[in-house]
Amino acid sequence: MATTSPQRCPKCTGSMEQGFVLDQTYGARAVSQWAAGAPVKSFWAGTRMPEEHFIPIGSYRCASCGYLELYARSEFAAK
Repeated sequence: MATTSPQRCPKCTGSMEQGFVLDQTYGARAVSQWAAGAPVKSFWAGTRMPEEHFIPIGSYRCASCGYLELYARSEFAAK
């Protein structure tokens, strides 16, 4: 299994810092989530969500070049 805490950027070897992708809608803020399958359009909701479980997305950003590395893992859920 690959590590989910990179110490150095794979592009420029700069230092990586942990963060997350922010979803902001209707005055709420949440951690972005990954869903299995292809999205399906919905007239009322924009995108109909598949029934599979959602997995929160965590991110690491290079402080030097800005490169982002994303991981979908349960430990990235809001606490």
